[in-house]
Amino acid sequence: MVSKTKTGRTKISGTPLKSAELATVASPKLLIGNFMLPLALTLCLGLLATTARVQSNQALAWSFIAAALFLSVWSIFLFIKSNRLGEKYSFDLSLRPQHYIQALVQFSVYLYWGFYWVDVSGSRPVYDHALLILGQIIFAYVFSILLSWSRRQNYALGFGPIPIIFSVNLFLWFKDDWFYMQFLMIALGFMGKEYFRWQREGRSVHIFNPSAFALGLFSLVLITTNTTHLTWGQEIASTLTLAPNIYAFLFLIGLVVMYFFSITLVAGMAAIALFGLSSLYSSFSGVPYFLDSEIPAAVFLGLHLLVTDPSTSPRTPLGKMFFGVLYGLGVFVLYNFLGVIGVPTFYDKLLCVPLLNLSVIAIDNAVRSIDSKNLLNLWKDSWSSGRSNLAHMCVWVFVFGSMSLLGKTDGKHTGDSLPFWQQACEERLANACARLVALENTYCSDNAAWACNELGIQYRRGSVVPPDNALSLAFFQKSCELKFKAACINLLDYNSASRDDPHELDLRLLLREGGLNLMDVSRNDLYLKACEHKWDFACQETQVSL
Repeated sequence: MVSKTKTGRTKISGTPLKSAELATVASPKLLIGNFMLPLALTLCLGLLATTARVQSNQALAWSFIAAALFLSVWSIFLFIKSNRLGEKYSFDLSLRPQHYIQALVQFSVYLYWGFYWVDVSGSRPVYDHALLILGQIIFAYVFSILLSWSRRQNYALGFGPIPIIFSVNLFLWFKDDWFYMQFLMIALGFMGKEYFRWQREGRSVHIFNPSAFALGLFSLVLITTNTTHLTWGQEIASTLTLAPNIYAFLFLIGLVVMYFFSITLVAGMAAIALFGLSSLYSSFSGVPYFLDSEIPAAVFLGLHLLVTDPSTSPRTPLGKMFFGVLYGLGVFVLYNFLGVIGVPTFYDKLLCVPLLNLSVIAIDNAVRSIDSKNLLNLWKDSWSSGRSNLAHMCVWVFVFGSMSLLGKTDGKHTGDSLPFWQQACEERLANACARLVALENTYCSDNAAWACNELGIQYRRGSVVPPDNALSLAFFQKSCELKFKAACINLLDYNSASRDDPHELDLRLLLREGGLNLMDVSRNDLYLKACEHKWDFACQETQVSL
């Protein structure tokens, strides 16, 4: 029997309790209170499984149910363990600006990009994914709480999981049939944060950016198993440019992150390295290095919101510069390597970040002997109270402004023109034929009949790609079904390679400049744009109309 003495001491059967026994008796009420948060969040995750969005796919619904059951079992196990051993689990409040500011910046990307990505059914895939992102955030909170408690640590309660989930979903998410892999990816990211740590400046800190760690490892798995089609990765990377002036938008929100967290040297040097390497390649080869931009929009997003985590990047100014340059060089090399081995190139921005995270101490140590602070701070401490980051931001603003004036960011790009790639392929310029076929595949997938017919000819002739009669007929059939007369002729005559100019609908797909919606543009404006893209027949058409 538990009772109180006049002195206030707790007793069982009249005998005062020892401290360990007191903890065993007194702790359950406290523990129940602490467990209310993860249990409530787990219940919310389970309730999400009943929503129409999740119920629209059976595999998706079971993914949510399985995640909720897993977290429930884990919570019950920890509760029983704590009750038996008298262990106490609690929270420490930690509201860090780098978490909630980063989350707000990432959220603005979802709002802006998601509004302009509209599929053929008229729905917005990013907005449709919002409920699934909420489910991932809930899962991340509960998983990270239970993981900390399992390691006998208090949990730092704040906004930390939100930017991690936002970051993961800005670059990769699994389709509904395979969504359980999304939960596994998140779990892997948080486990990497907890278990892969080192001593840095006298503190135990995580080595890897959690989102980059998960994205990098899952990218390797998807590449080696050839299962990219299970994800929306390619679509995410290609649809960012559907939002008008996406580079200017990312530049502006990037300034917010740069101002608060002094990552200007990382993002700026990564961009400068990519701009420089891309320009050098174009000068020597005569064709753009990247297909339709100087820096792909998804890479530009990555160098602002993926590689710039202050906790997993160098601390010294010169180290930040090297880190940024290495990221730019890594993306540049990986883009070509992945293309050569036939892997989707959007993985270029994801694979090198974990390796760079491993290098940060070595980079900082390598520059210790250099007075990098005075070397890179354009404003001395005595001049501006140490706000050298503002000087670096001014340089970055000048660089980006110059690139924009030169037409290297938003707007028409050399690689947007299919006639350019046709001419470059005829001249056998570097990678031109491979790029041409890749573009034609993209537009044929979008139901551009002209592109399907061109692909059929490519596989029939076999001069650019290995000849494949079955594939050739398949492309001709699709083009013919889209009412492209030349393709119907080629389908009937095995020796024919008939061509024709793109039809009006084809032009609306072929002139998107990386994603611009031209469905509502007038016919006259459409042909003027086609003329700008070096389609000679369109120039004649506009002259006739004038």
